[in-house]
Formats: sequence, structure tokens, C-alpha cells
Amino acid sequence: MADSLALIRSGATDYDLQGRIRGSLDIPLCGEGIAEAGRAAAALAAAPPVALYTSTAACAIETSRIIGRAVGLRPRRIANLGNLDQGLWQGLLVDEIRRKQPRLYRQWQDNPWCVSPPEGELLEAACGRVENTLEKILRSHPAGRIALVVPAPLDRIVLWLLAGVSMGDLWTREPQPSPLVDVPLTTQWSAAARNESPGNGRPGTPPRHGRLQKLRS
Repeated sequence: MADSLALIRSGATDYDLQGRIRGSLDIPLCGEGIAEAGRAAAALAAAPPVALYTSTAACAIETSRIIGRAVGLRPRRIANLGNLDQGLWQGLLVDEIRRKQPRLYRQWQDNPWCVSPPEGELLEAACGRVENTLEKILRSHPAGRIALVVPAPLDRIVLWLLAGVSMGDLWTREPQPSPLVDVPLTTQWSAAARNESPGNGRPGTPPRHGRLQKLRS
């Protein structure tokens, strides 16, 4: 299995800067996003990976191309790593949803595991497909460092699955102290180590995803 995963969040789009929910919409990088991709490329070029993978989201593909030129790799597109589909909320400002659908907005804020945006994707379903895809990618590399470019908030789902890092607010694109996050993959990982406890029937707790636990044990 690969030794580590360099996780890169795709560069910003105009929707991100405006506070709009991008979801699965294909929005190109803005000027700031291109600059972010350049910083990620420079950071990754210092220790190039053995392979570069990318989500099929437009912003991720554009980011991966910039990175690929810097590290001498052709990005491999992964179909099952599309962004979290937020349905009819895509393109809206968070404040618009709060005003127009206050009840559903509160439900999403309180327990995103048990509610989805209208015509959108359940968070648990997104975690399941991402987990299955990560397992295949990691198993295909017996050793070395691999890189993965995904849009926000898919980067938070990946970090939660691999490192137990809390997903936080899935609608907020927080500033990053580093253009990439290196996740070691050689140490034992268990659901008990997550910042968010496995699902146990209580509202607001995420379900258990165990395949990556088995992969890393």
C-alpha cells in the first residue's frame, strides 16, 4: 500500500469567494484559485509523488493540470470522486437557504448525516463512494507517496476517512495554513481515534466506515 497521501484542495472559484454552495457544479478557477494551485504545485514539486489523481470536478482538473506540469505527471481522473452533490442548493448563498428553507437548514446544521439538500446526496452515501474509491487507489500502489486533488468539501471527507479529522462546517471554505496535507498511511488507524465518534444511534453521530480501517491494519 502507498506510504502517504498528499491531499490537495482544488483552488478557489468565484463561487467560493462569494460564499455560494458549489457542490457538483463545474466552475473554473478564479485568479486566486490559480495562485493557490501554483503554491500547491511548488510544495509538491519539492518531493514529487509517484502518481497524481484528481476528482472530475472542473476546478480539481484545472488544479491538477497546474500541479502535473510542475511534478512531471499526468493527472488520472477518478469518476467516483465527484464533489458532494448539494442538489437544488447549488449556486445559492448560505444566507439564502437560511431564509428560504429555515427548517431544512437547521436540520442540515444539526445533523447532516440524516438529511440531504433537495435532490442532493446524503453525506453517508458520499462517504461510502469516496471510501471505496480511496481503497482501490491505495491498494494499487505498493509503496511511495501519491497525490490527490479534490474540491471542497470533499477534502474534508477524505481527511475524516483517513485521519479522523473532524469535517467541521461543510459549507465554509476555511483558509489553509499549507497548500497540501500529507496523510501517513502506514500506521494503524481505528474508528476510535476519530474526532467524531462512530454512529451509535444518537442524532448527529456519523455512521461507521470500516473498510479503510481494515486496509490499514
